[in-house]
Amino acid sequence: MKPLIGISCSFNQKDGRFFLPEAYVEAVINARGVPLILPGSGIIKAVAPYFRVIKGLLLAGGGDLDPRLFNEEPLPGLGEVNPDRDRFEIMLVRAAMQRRVPILGICRGIQVLNVACGGSVIQHIPLEIIDSLKHSQSAPRWHPTHQVSIAKESRLEGILQCDSTRVNSFHHQAVRRPANGFDVTARSSDGVIEAIERRNSPFVIGVQWHPECMVSKDRNSRLLFRSFIEAALCHPGKSRKN
Repeated sequence: MKPLIGISCSFNQKDGRFFLPEAYVEAVINARGVPLILPGSGIIKAVAPYFRVIKGLLLAGGGDLDPRLFNEEPLPGLGEVNPDRDRFEIMLVRAAMQRRVPILGICRGIQVLNVACGGSVIQHIPLEIIDSLKHSQSAPRWHPTHQVSIAKESRLEGILQCDSTRVNSFHHQAVRRPANGFDVTARSSDGVIEAIERRNSPFVIGVQWHPECMVSKDRNSRLLFRSFIEAALCHPGKSRKN
């Protein structure tokens, strides 16, 4: 049976619309999963019912995180924040971690994953990293524009079977301090953290790039999604025993 994958989505605060780029849905389907879009807004107070059916959690990209979540004041360059979406996705992450449901965080998703577990985020890369790369590319979304180095003996290296890969890039924020229990498993040449993963977990990985946009042209992107779906198929999401 194909596993049901919950996908977080964006919420337009001005007109009350939920939306999600089609690429996320297609990537899950192509990897033999069944996508289920999870709408998050201020009226959603609990996420436990979702975990009665979903076997994996995909955290999609989107806007900036509220720096209050990691005890910082807003800095120049911070974009629009959505407190309701932040709250909802943090609830999703914590519920998934408790139930050992596989998680794949993409772009904003890696940042949500990290902050939900106690880490912090760089609010605006050009403000904090001298001579940073161009992390918001002027190229088609499927086109990889810079290289990342992958940590040896990491789960990510095991999935991709390589120590470096080229990725696409559409962000101005990034993981600053990884949460306890997480390892940094990829960096770009300017030192920006490009991937993290949680130790001793079935599958909890965040990547700063957008593999969902590259699956039709990039083998490594397909391998990452296939591994995620396989983990969801193998781990039905049982709660930890205390």
